[in-house]
Amino acid sequence: MDDTDLQMVIYEVLKGDTEKFEKIMHLYQKSIFLYCYYMLGHYSEAEDCGQEVFLKAYRHLAKYNRDTPFGAWLYKIAYHQCIDVIRKRKLAKYLPFFYRDEKENKHIDQQIEALYFDEFVHKAMSKLSSEERNLLILRCVEEKGYQEISLILNQSSATLRKKYERSTAKFRKYYAQEKGVGSYEIGQGSGFEKTFS
Repeated sequence: MDDTDLQMVIYEVLKGDTEKFEKIMHLYQKSIFLYCYYMLGHYSEAEDCGQEVFLKAYRHLAKYNRDTPFGAWLYKIAYHQCIDVIRKRKLAKYLPFFYRDEKENKHIDQQIEALYFDEFVHKAMSKLSSEERNLLILRCVEEKGYQEISLILNQSSATLRKKYERSTAKFRKYYAQEKGVGSYEIGQGSGFEKTFS
């Protein structure tokens, strides 16, 4: 679906043909789920988060500014939703009655991890801040350009480039530590892209 078709679907949804929103979901569902999964590291949380992203997008579709790429607007909603989940997760550590069984969907989690990244990447990513993780995921996994990322994160492209370089350096260091090798053995690239390929 090209941008013109997408804008027409949005227009039709806003005019009352709510069933057309399903086309938008089909277009972005997989990429939003994977983004949420990379941010959160848990299948069931990513699934819930992805559903909430589309609910919020539907509820606030009238507020969508057509000057912004729709994908960037959707990823911005996903970013904020993931941050909310991470905040709630931190709170849950201190409230035992919020405890969730880690074995829930364990088999599915393992399948996803086997397909998308190994345990060394997961551990290295977990040592990064949510902002650093988000930047690496948007740039390397989702293959977004700095211009689009700047729309999602409300930061300048120049600032993002610097943050990206620092984040990839940190990732390389943590990844090397997890693998038990010197960072010189990881390579001169970020290492992040190679690991996900």
